[in-house]
Amino acid sequence: MQNVYDVTIIGGGPAGLYSAFYSGLRGLKTMLIESQDSLGGKVLLYPEKLIWDIGGHPPISGEQFVKQLITQAKTFDPTILMGTKVDFIERENELFVLHTAQGDIHYSKTIILAVGGGIINPQKLTLEGAEKYEMTNLHYTVQSFKRFSGKDIIISGGGNAALDWAVELSAIAKSVTVVYRNENLSAHEATIKEAVDAGVTIKCHTSITKLIANADQTAIQFVTCENAITKDSYTRPIDEVIVSHGYNSEASLEFEPSITISKKDNYYFEGKATGETAQPGIFAAGDILSFEGKINLLLGTFQDAANAVNSVKTYLEPTASRSAMVSSHNEAFKEKNRAIHEKELHSSI
Repeated sequence: MQNVYDVTIIGGGPAGLYSAFYSGLRGLKTMLIESQDSLGGKVLLYPEKLIWDIGGHPPISGEQFVKQLITQAKTFDPTILMGTKVDFIERENELFVLHTAQGDIHYSKTIILAVGGGIINPQKLTLEGAEKYEMTNLHYTVQSFKRFSGKDIIISGGGNAALDWAVELSAIAKSVTVVYRNENLSAHEATIKEAVDAGVTIKCHTSITKLIANADQTAIQFVTCENAITKDSYTRPIDEVIVSHGYNSEASLEFEPSITISKKDNYYFEGKATGETAQPGIFAAGDILSFEGKINLLLGTFQDAANAVNSVKTYLEPTASRSAMVSSHNEAFKEKNRAIHEKELHSSI
């Protein structure tokens, strides 16, 4: 007998995770499917960056924020699948049938699309043998600042992420050099000035052309750089190489012909602030959803998620309340609140 979910959420970033929490709060049988092996979406790209614009919340690192989102999402025990990509969705009677790249099939009464910018993969350094250093000292994101302390670092890229990392690392590194293939950096002027003031060396018209390994071939020991205008090149010792060339988004989710959802810019799903799309039973939340008055911030993402779940609830149960009772008085938290208060009481004795 097929296992049918009330709602299946596609995407495990902030929009998807909060949708999973809120759908549990509304008593819906919930599945969340994430294509990557980790939950958190784009926030995982900047784990040590501080997030300041969450209402009533002190500054929090991206890594800690994701941990708390995941904990919250699991409050009502949804089914969570990671490393699973949904390729195709079709309609079978009153159910949606989701086909995955792994060959599995899932059934759901409704769907919330929370795929954000799609599957995000970094643009790799296109040098022979570069991939073998990805486990040592070639990086496409900065997971921890600590490992860069006292190191000679070269960053390839001229965008905001590259210059942000340069500024952050300049305070702890021995040296930071940014190389960029074009004439002018694409980062904000204020960020560039901050990098220059922090002592970051910036070389435009310059690219990394060769990686030279250490004696046991396990890590990069030297890099060769070349100026595209003068054709001058030089080789220098290096401890860490960071590549910030942007990201490729891949969003190949397809629908059977009878399922039609209008798109903006040939990508974003057009809908309403309530999360509804033109296709009954399919809703959307977060970056992937476009509507008039959209707020492209985390606070907007949470509202998107709650609205989408509330729309799912009333779609399945037309007589249901449009929104859930506030958490401070919600019976769903009664036992959980008691457990927390008892723990606090015992810890204070």
